[in-house]
Amino acid sequence: MTELISKNTIQTQLSCLVVDDESIAIKGIENYISKIDFMEVTDTCSSALEAAEIFKKKKIDLMFLDINMPHLSGLEFLESLGKPPLTIITTAYSEYALDGFRLNVVDYLLKPIAFQRFFQAISKAQDMFRSQEILQNEQEGVRTNMYVRQGDAFQRIAWEDILYAEGMQNYVKLYFTNKVLTIHQTMASLEEILPQDYFFRIHRSYLINISHIHKISGGQVLINGSLLPIAKPRREKLLNTVVYKNLISK
Repeated sequence: MTELISKNTIQTQLSCLVVDDESIAIKGIENYISKIDFMEVTDTCSSALEAAEIFKKKKIDLMFLDINMPHLSGLEFLESLGKPPLTIITTAYSEYALDGFRLNVVDYLLKPIAFQRFFQAISKAQDMFRSQEILQNEQEGVRTNMYVRQGDAFQRIAWEDILYAEGMQNYVKLYFTNKVLTIHQTMASLEEILPQDYFFRIHRSYLINISHIHKISGGQVLINGSLLPIAKPRREKLLNTVVYKNLISK
């Protein structure tokens, strides 16, 4: 897996919120977190309503979220958040896994949770958090510097070289003229970080660099020989953003 790194990598502790209506489950996750040096428990609570109040007062990087809770389920709560933190679902029920990943959760842990699975999930969360921090901290004006680690080598890339991005749950493929890189990142967070004047979300799975568009025809856009689908609700906005204001002959 390709890894993004910055010139000045900062070791940051992830502030964690544990949301579960079972105290024994909260204590179990707290115990696991106490063994990890890059995580700390900022707060715990027994309902989504309490969690909503905590978000108003504290910065949360990673949330451990149960599903079956009184008044508001974990999934309903997650869906209600405009900008949710990285989230790991912790539940005894496997049937909600697809709903969880539809909401871009980091991982879906089934109770009772083995430490090996817990460590696998939080390692993934750390990678995703680090990628987000790097993309944010390396932004310089309209130019974003990123470094890709490939073995012992470090390769610099810049956002203007990205043709388009393709989302795959919690991973994103970055397409360049002569290579493809896969990083730990959600499409939503990548879209938020990249400059909105240059990148446009044409589809749930595709974010394009509009400066590399070769042709827009019907419900597709052509970039570097690749035809990408445009979601119907997004087509008119794309035309208004890219085509109509730059149309030579009307």
